[in-house]
This record gives sequence, C-alpha cells and structure tokens, in this order.
Amino acid sequence: MNILYIHTHDSGRMVSPYGVNAPTDNLLAFARDAAVFTQAYCAGPTCSPSRAALLTGTYPHQNGMLGLAQRGFGLTDYRRHLAQFLGRHGYHTVLCGIQHESGWYLDVDAPGKLGYNEVLTASADPYKKEDLHLWDAVNADHVCQWLDQAKADEPFFLSYGMHSTHRPYPVEICEAVDERYVRPPFPIDDNGETRHDQAQFLTSAYYMDQNFGKVISKLKETGLMEKTIVMFTTDHGVALPFNKCNLTDSGIGVSLIMRVPGAKANGQVIDALVSHVDVMPTLCDLLQLEKPDYLEGTSFAEVFEDISAEPVSEIFAEVNFHTSYEPIRCVRTRRYKYIRYYDESWTKLNLSNMDSSASKDFYMRNDLAAQTKDTEALYDCYYDPDERKNLAQDPRYQEILEDLREKLRTFQIRTQDPILHGELEMKPEYKVNKKECLNASSKDPQDYDPRGRWQ
Repeated sequence: MNILYIHTHDSGRMVSPYGVNAPTDNLLAFARDAAVFTQAYCAGPTCSPSRAALLTGTYPHQNGMLGLAQRGFGLTDYRRHLAQFLGRHGYHTVLCGIQHESGWYLDVDAPGKLGYNEVLTASADPYKKEDLHLWDAVNADHVCQWLDQAKADEPFFLSYGMHSTHRPYPVEICEAVDERYVRPPFPIDDNGETRHDQAQFLTSAYYMDQNFGKVISKLKETGLMEKTIVMFTTDHGVALPFNKCNLTDSGIGVSLIMRVPGAKANGQVIDALVSHVDVMPTLCDLLQLEKPDYLEGTSFAEVFEDISAEPVSEIFAEVNFHTSYEPIRCVRTRRYKYIRYYDESWTKLNLSNMDSSASKDFYMRNDLAAQTKDTEALYDCYYDPDERKNLAQDPRYQEILEDLREKLRTFQIRTQDPILHGELEMKPEYKVNKKECLNASSKDPQDYDPRGRWQ
C-alpha cells in the first residue's frame, strides 16, 4: 500500500468540506469518498512543531522541534522522521514542495537531513512570495510526472507540500471569489480591509485546490488510487490574529481528510478526537508495520472500520517558540479545554507571533498592543465553541478545572516536559524575537533576544 501525503500551510479548517464557503470543489469531491475528521487537532499551532509532531508521532517538547526550523530549531533525531522510518521498511520516499522540518522551507537542499530517496521540488527562486502558488503548480506537475512512472512493485511514500495558503497571498483576487460576499473567520471584525484579506486567502485556497485536483486525477488515471492511502491535512489555523499560534480551536483545529482503499469510513464524517501525533501509529497499523517504541500517539486505525470508535478521550497541544518565546500548554476533551500560559512575566499579546497582515494592521490601529491574556483558562466548548468565556474562576467548574490540571500535569510528567522545570533553554543558534517586538521580520537587532542570533 502506498501513501500520498498532501499538505498545505496555515489553512485550519477553512475549506469547503468543513462547511466553509471556499472555492475548494476538488477537495470536497475527494472528501465525499474519504473520511473527514471534524475533531482533528495539531500538536503545536506553528509550522515546524506541528509537522514534526505528525511526522514523528511525538510532541515538540519530546522531538526537539520547539520552534521554526528556519530559525535554528530541529529534530533531536532525524531517524525518527516518517520518511526515514518508511525507508527502512522498504518504501521509496519522495518529497515535492514544502517541508518544514529542516532549514529554510524554500531551499531545495534543506531536506537533506530528512532522508527522502528523491526530491522533486522545483526551485522557488523565480517567484515572488505572493506568486508562490505558481511554484505549487509546477511542483504538482512534477508529482504527476513522477506518478506516471512509479514502479508497480515498490511501495512509495510521496509528500506533496504546498506553500498555499501561507502569507503573502496572491495579490489579484481570482474569479471564483467575490470579496463583497466573503466574511472573515471569527473573531475577526467584518470590514472592507478584513474582507479583502479573506478574499486573498480564499484565492490562495482556490489555487491550492486546483493543484490538489490535478494530483488526485493523476492518481486515478494511473490506477494507483485503490493502492494508495491518501491523506490531506494542514499544519494549524489560518494566519490571522487569535488563530495561528494560539491553543484555542481556531489555532489547533486542522483539516484532516483520509482515504483508505476499501475502508467503511470512506464517505463518512468522523467526530472522534484525533491528534496529528496519532497519524504515524495509525499508518503503522494500516500498513501492518511494527510501531517503534518512541511513538507517543494512539492509533485511530479502528475508526476506518468502525466510525463510532473513540480511541482517545483527550488531546494535548503546545507552543514554545514561534517568533518570540511564548510557552503554552493545553488539554482538550470533547467538551472542555484547559489552557495554561507559563510565562507570567509577559501577559500582553506576543505581537510578533501574529503574521503581518491587513487584519493585524486593523487591530493594531484599534488597541491590539493593549490587550492581555489570561495565564490560565477553562472553556466549555459545548456552550462556548469560540472559547470566549473563561470559566477558570467560576466556582461551579472547579472540579473540572482540577481534573484537567491533573490530566495535563500527568501528561507532562510522563512525557518529560521541560517547562515543568522553568524557562526553556535559549540556544545561540536560535533566532527569537523579544516578547515586546511588533513584527517577526524586524530588521532591528534590538528586537531579538541577545542570547541567540538575529540574522
């Protein structure tokens, strides 16, 4: 059985299989013959930690990817990467497009540590950042060309990663999107600036969907569809204030759509809790491979035959470094979410951890820098799915609060979470903005932690 892993940047659940009015018709058509997981979550709502967790089956604080790979962070042991693991089990491993686990994600030489047998990625040098959807299209063509000549007697793991829907978005709004009739996702204010920003996101999603459709069509044309597990996902929530780099569901909630040939779950919607750390053990079970003992996740392979199965009762997620240091942990059950911020010396928002955007600019003009965050939060997600009413001080919820505190602490002790012992280590090779810095891409060396680098 082959594996085709198709992934996007910063998409959250902002695609049509999740009820959003997005121009992603190819993805929706695929979803109708696959399993759509409505309660899928990443293990860390920033790019490299999320992907590292999915591809190793371990949490960022375990695998070493505490921040972004292009900012000096990395896996402690790259032999645990899914590509190397599958390679040791006879799989031909292929990468095309984005990876975010080693070095700069647009550098075609950066994936060397990951151990892929082939790298098909085109050079991104000819493209402006806002035109990288065109680079995605070239990489989709490379994937299709490779599928045309794939060996029938050798199983493959093919990772096709797109820059879409990462910022900066395409400048021109595509014909499939009318920005007059789009609405920014909650909790973003609905105004002309934010609607245009959302229309650009949807344009990026449209181009992503065209590439997705092209690859799936080729998989069918070559007769490989019924011989391949296809997984579509993204790393975390969209690049908006209060989404990406937050442990609310708008940050950790992800699209996860999987098709396993012959599975009863194909064409079904699955409401079981699942985490990205559960993907690798699930693939091991589906492929009948012995699981390595370091895996932290729980297989949800049983769900493909019994859609009512619930393999786990809670999921965990974390932030450590994104552009600035912001250590956070959470535990989420089907009903409740508990979040703990560990840096009580800074209770304002870490503004550099919000990507630059028209939406951020709007909020910066409207007192964003004055907003604060609670160091501890509890939400009842049945009655408050947007996580706006913090119940941590409500005496009616103290028993639930204590239970979730204990669940989180037990998990942290078992997984040897270093945040229990104080501030995380700042290494010289890390590039980390100061907490008060406004923009991640600042050119002022005074905006960076002097214990690390600034270039």
